[in-house]
Order: sequence, then C-alpha cells, then structure tokens
Amino acid sequence: MGLIWTLVIGFIVGAIAKVILPSEDDGGVITTILLGISGSFVGGLLLGILPGRTGPLLGFIGAIFGAVILLWLYRRFLSDRPA
Repeated sequence: MGLIWTLVIGFIVGAIAKVILPSEDDGGVITTILLGISGSFVGGLLLGILPGRTGPLLGFIGAIFGAVILLWLYRRFLSDRPA
C-alpha cells in the first residue's frame, strides 16, 4: 500500500508543479509521477536543512517546491538541446 500512496502523491505533486510551470510539452502520466517523486526527495533534502520543520503539510509544500525546481531545471538545461 505504501507504493500506491507514493505513486498517487507523486502524481498529485507532479501535476501541481506542471500547473505552476505550464508548458506545451506534456510528458505524460509516468513523467508526472516521476517528477513528483523526485521533487519530494529534493524538497525533503531542502527542508532537512531548515530548523524546526514539522508537519505533513510542510512536507507536501516542500515536495511541490522540489518538483517545480526539477521541472524548471529540466526545461532549462535538457529540453533545449539541439538535435
């Protein structure tokens, strides 16, 4: 059941990140899930350096923030490469 929740939350976080940074390139459901899961990891690392962090809501916000950062970095450096 933990894997299913990870995928569901990853999809939600990835979808919110794509709403925050809209683009014409839709990566699909798998990309959205991977973006959300990776964003959760990055957000957790960033929140780990802050003192006094508590609560699941802050973790969810951190996951969204991490996913937005990863999405921006991907679009900035990887999607504009010449063929």
